[in-house]
Amino acid sequence: MDDVRTTHDDMPIAEVSPMTLLDALPSRLADFHRAVASVVVGQREAVDAMLQALLSHGHCLLVGVPGLGKTLLVNTLARLLGLPFSRIQFTPDLMPSDITGTEILEEDAASGHRRFVFVPGPVFTSVLLADEVNRTPPKTQAALLEAMQEKTVTIGGKVHHLVEPFVVFATQNPIEQEGTYPLPEAQLDRFLFELRLGYPSLEEERRIVEQHSFSPLDRLRPLWSREQILALRQAVAGIPAPPNVVDYAVRLVRASRPEEESAPDYVRRLLRWGASPRASQHLIVAGRARAAGEGRFNVAREDVAALAPLVLRHRLIRSFQAEAEGLSTDDIVRKLLHDVRED
Repeated sequence: MDDVRTTHDDMPIAEVSPMTLLDALPSRLADFHRAVASVVVGQREAVDAMLQALLSHGHCLLVGVPGLGKTLLVNTLARLLGLPFSRIQFTPDLMPSDITGTEILEEDAASGHRRFVFVPGPVFTSVLLADEVNRTPPKTQAALLEAMQEKTVTIGGKVHHLVEPFVVFATQNPIEQEGTYPLPEAQLDRFLFELRLGYPSLEEERRIVEQHSFSPLDRLRPLWSREQILALRQAVAGIPAPPNVVDYAVRLVRASRPEEESAPDYVRRLLRWGASPRASQHLIVAGRARAAGEGRFNVAREDVAALAPLVLRHRLIRSFQAEAEGLSTDDIVRKLLHDVRED
């Protein structure tokens, strides 16, 4: 991508102020949604969250039964973002080197000299679709940990850096289905959001059937560029979060920990483990992207409250009592949002 990308006013992206980029973001998001809607029916909230994750240096876990269009949704976003894209189909026989790459012994035909050469795996991309990530054993799942957190891959003692932006969109079948391996807590914590995709409405399903196409992505063209995404990330990172909003996010997360004095009685009864400080960070970081998408230049309490289910649901571990009562982590988060008030 050697050409110089520009904004709507044809100024080189490096010369555009962060405020100008943020001013234009809501209208550009509207264009993005229209383009997605030409291929994917519904899922507007999921698209919003995936773009918020991209602008927040985060990753998304998409959970839903097969056939809901999770893979198509990720493919559509990748095409519109104009970024390098790779897909890994996770299977029980997948090996860690199939993800990260490996070193091979190469011999020079002329000199006969042998040396190890690193062959990059599909993780060396910008948008990575980890399809059905819970259909492979934990050893292979763990191969993504370093890449997701550190944006590096270590092979043979040598560290290889990934190119920014790097975002993982992983799809997961419900763990109750046959042939799945639940993701360990350490890997779940690497995801900024867990998005739960449900069945479409009656009208949406009719539209899905009516506009079915075997090549729905062929008509899409990139709306964003790598340079624009990196500039938007930097601009979003500069959005301030007032102290009272930071305090609200921290108190909300701390209230999810059963051992905390501030935790409500039902948290001690319904949860075995609460969320880590990374959850507090993610509420504010993602709150900046949400505020920018709505044309605001500071993080508000409403951003934290709106994102809390997406950030917390996969970080809370229910007790046997919660499972027996049929209470989900979303149910517990709703209780926390009701009880933890902004000062």
